[in-house]
Amino acid sequence: MSESANDIVITGLAAISAGGVGIGPLRETLLRRESMLTPVPADILPEPGHLWGRATGFRVADFMPPLKARKFDRCSLFGTIAAGMALRDAGLDISSRDPERIGIALGCGFGGIANSEEFLRAYFEKGAEGLIPMLFPNSVPNAPASNASIEHGFKGPNVTQVQRFCSAESALLMACRFIEEGRADVMLAGGADDLAPIMLKGFHALGQLRRYAEGFGEGSGILVLERREHALRRGAAIRGSLVEIRTVGHLLPGREAEGVARLRGSTMPDMVSLSGTAADHPFLLEGTGGIASLEVGKLVGRSLAMGGVAMVALFLTLGEGKRALHLAASPEGPYYGIDFFGGPSVQS
Repeated sequence: MSESANDIVITGLAAISAGGVGIGPLRETLLRRESMLTPVPADILPEPGHLWGRATGFRVADFMPPLKARKFDRCSLFGTIAAGMALRDAGLDISSRDPERIGIALGCGFGGIANSEEFLRAYFEKGAEGLIPMLFPNSVPNAPASNASIEHGFKGPNVTQVQRFCSAESALLMACRFIEEGRADVMLAGGADDLAPIMLKGFHALGQLRRYAEGFGEGSGILVLERREHALRRGAAIRGSLVEIRTVGHLLPGREAEGVARLRGSTMPDMVSLSGTAADHPFLLEGTGGIASLEVGKLVGRSLAMGGVAMVALFLTLGEGKRALHLAASPEGPYYGIDFFGGPSVQS
């Protein structure tokens, strides 16, 4: 499937990751090309040699009173605070806008696992009497988008996508549709995920930790999307534009080249961004030798919805007037090929 999005621009960016809180620290991480992954503690995984990308620089007290923060799970805190940062970067004041014209679409893969574990553990140990009702709302993947909407006052479209390593890209596609269909003027799009020890223990028990769970990261990356006319009317600084989104559900045996050609499009980019397991599919990069590439997962970790951070990193790297191809993949699909065009330089 291919969708043109020539009229949609990016006016705001936000990122929380192992690289730090905000787009400034992420830019510094990209400039240094320094991995922020650290060893997984032995009390979580007794087997040495595993790395993860914890957002250790994230302090919720810097953004929210502790008593209020207790109502949120960690993933919701990532998504909610990143949403506020993205709005500020875009120069959007919700109080002066129609809240029903502002929405959010987030990818989320593992959000709520820690709360789900605590909620279910109490049930298994103590029965129904042990259940803690306040934990349940944050035990589902749509909690980050929902909490962000409540906290910031969005009343437009609200959707969560869980589509393996392409969850954030799937959310971006949905956000574009809401704008194209006239259901929203502004959409926040990206992803949020958090790391929980039980998740790594589970992958280790299944023998998957060194395949697709190696170097998992956490955080949130959010882009603010608007129709170009709307952005210009309010005097917004345009960071870049979204040209086209192409997606393939599965590469058919014997016809892989056809699917890859569809994903990559007909225009040679100035740079290629890789997200999810795209780097594990070398055939996606055939013929792109000499083109600058960016795989932010090697620096801050990857997860099902860390494509949001990857797309923000792309705009922090992409020069004005340059074209980028963002490739995202899951082990057996889906696959995304997204064309971005760089606008004015992004400021810290």
